[in-house]
Formats: sequence, C-alpha cells, structure tokens
Amino acid sequence: MSKKSFVNRNVILTGFTSFFTDVSSEMIYPLLQAFVSAILAARGALVGPVLGIIEGVAESTASLLKVFSGYYSDRIRKRKLPTISGYSLSAAAKVLLFFASSGWYFVLFSRFIDRIGKGIRTAPRDALISESTPSEMQGRAFGLQRAMDFAGATAGVLILYFLSLKFIDHASGTIKNMTGFYTMFVVSIVPAAIGVVFLFFLKEPPAVAGVQAKQRPKPNLDFRRYDRNLKIFFLAQAVFTLGNSSNQFLLLRSMNLGLALPSVVLMYMLFNLSSSLLSGPFGSLSDRLGFRKVLIGGYALYGVVYAAFGFISRENAALLWAFWPLYGVYAAMTEGVEKAFVAKLAPAESKATALGFSHTIIGIGLLPASIIAGTLFAVQPAAPFLFGAGTSIATIIIVGLWVKERPVQ
Repeated sequence: MSKKSFVNRNVILTGFTSFFTDVSSEMIYPLLQAFVSAILAARGALVGPVLGIIEGVAESTASLLKVFSGYYSDRIRKRKLPTISGYSLSAAAKVLLFFASSGWYFVLFSRFIDRIGKGIRTAPRDALISESTPSEMQGRAFGLQRAMDFAGATAGVLILYFLSLKFIDHASGTIKNMTGFYTMFVVSIVPAAIGVVFLFFLKEPPAVAGVQAKQRPKPNLDFRRYDRNLKIFFLAQAVFTLGNSSNQFLLLRSMNLGLALPSVVLMYMLFNLSSSLLSGPFGSLSDRLGFRKVLIGGYALYGVVYAAFGFISRENAALLWAFWPLYGVYAAMTEGVEKAFVAKLAPAESKATALGFSHTIIGIGLLPASIIAGTLFAVQPAAPFLFGAGTSIATIIIVGLWVKERPVQ
C-alpha cells in the first residue's frame, strides 16, 4: 500500500468517526443549558453558576488524562486501542442523562465521563493523524478531520432542530416536558455507536507499527525540556483559554437576549456549518502561509465576535445571525491549525505527549474560565464576553511577539 493511500485511509476513517460522534454530541450539547434550566426551574438564578461548575469540572478534571494518555500512547507506540477506548466510553456516558431528573449532578457525571473518554482518545488520535500524513500536508489533514467533525455537528444540530419543534413550548420558547429531552437523548446514542465501528478498521501508522520495544525512545513528560517556542505557545493557549469559556454561555446569552430555543439551535448549526466548510481550506492555507499567521487571524476574529456578544442588546439581537457563523470561521482558523502547529514543534518521540499537554492546558484552563464566566454572567450577562475579548488581545501579543514558527531540529 502506498503511503498516500495509507494516509487517506486513517484520516478518512477518523473523520467518519468524528462525523458520527459529533452528530450524537451536538444533538445533546445545545440542549444542556435548557435542560439544566428545566431541572432548576424553581431556582433560575443558579443556572449560570451550575453551568459553570458542570462545564468547568467536566472539562478540566478529565483533561488531566489527555497528557497521560498521550504519554502512554507514545510509550507503548500504539494509537488505535486508546482511540477506540475513548470513543466507546464517551458513547456510554450519555446513558447517565436519563437519571438527571433526580438531580443536575447526573448531567455533571455524564459530561465528566464523556470528557474522560475524550481525554483518553484525543492525543493518540491526533498523533495517529499526524504520523499518517506527510509533513507538507499536516494542516490539510487536521483541517479535514475538523471539517468532518463540524459537518457531523451541523447534521446533529439540524436533527435536533426538527426534533425540538415537536416538543417546544411556544409560550416560553423552550422545552419544558422532560420526555422531549429524553427522546432526543435516546436518538443520539445511535450515531455515537456507529462512529466507534469505523475505528476498528484503522491501521497503526508507519511511524509506530513494527517498532520493537528496545528501539522505542522514551517520550518526554517534562514539558520544560521542550522547544522554547512550544512552551511559549502553551502559555498563549493558557491565557486564551481563561476567556474562552464553554459554548454553553454563548447559547445561554443568545436566549438571554430573547431568542427562542429553535432559533438559537439554528444559529448554532450555522456556527458548525461555517466551521465545516472552512476548516479544510484554512488547514491548507496554513500549510502554505504558516500556522502562526492563520492562528493570529483566528484569535483576532474571536475577540471581535466575543465583544459583539457583549455589546449586542435585545433590540438588535438579530445581529447574532451574523456573529454565530463568524464564530465558526474563528473555529475553522484555529482548532485544527493549533494541533498541526503543536505537532510540528513537538519532538518526534513525544508527539502524542505534546499534543496531550496542549489539550490538558486548555482543559485545565476551562475550570477557572467557566467559573469566571458563570460568576460574571450572574452579575452582568455581557461581562464574560468582554472579558474573553480582552484575553484574545493578550494572546495575539504573546504569539505575535514571542512565538517563532520553526520545527525542532
């Protein structure tokens, strides 16, 4: 089998897994803020802080696994098994949502286990994509994977939109009947299971297949010994994450501005659609123009969008129809490109470990980010978005002045 066809096989299969997994996830994700609001109907003031706790604890605590999963994958030189294990665990976590009527903490448990699954799978999967792809096509490969990711998210949100119309309470603009939520949760399990099946047809990339144990260089778990540019980029990611709270707050802000749940779901679909259409082109552009330049443009666009979410009022809430797709453009410019950039700067023997560090830094930052956002939202709904715009400016300064784009020798 030629290298080129082998690359296509692994990238395409992980792409299909991402597609179906996100069909499942995005049938649930836009509902969570409405679901938690329904559970806490008698204590509406708690919705912001509770969402902050759920998203912050789930993302941050589980993210600790990402670096260790990457290190373990580098150590055993296997990518396929941890990838399958992580996706399978995330699929199983959705069952816990059916117990949420007993308390909002079941939503936390479900999100926590789902994120553990993501923590196990993400770094090995990203390393598999990187090691299956020629160096001059890294941005394109990660862009394709993210495009499939966002395409699945678009399909999932579209399915959610039509299902939500069946259960919507037109007087309140949201879903009040718990049966409606549970019906959509049941449907979401099917694509999650389909996504796992594709992973069994993966092949270990040439960089790891057939390597004897005594030939394996030990991966580097001490990130202080990494290239200076990579360490500074990790710092930039940490600063950016403090203002990049969960998308649940963007959804909550949209409803706070008076929009009904079906309209918010459609806006979220536009976010995923624009990300899906543009992730591939921006990945290819980063291969030609450079990862750093594309990332700086993405962070700048993020600041504009978050500032808009802060300043928009109920009277001009229709402007959100434009800013949700722009938020998708930001995601297309950064999510796959960040992975390709880290993979480029990482030592060859520690590729999954470095990718795991990147994900862990972002995940750990989401705990204070979500708590800050939840607290600020309870005080003033516009505040968390203005704060996020400020951290994007700081990130641009760090990356623009101190991060140089060159591979580790």
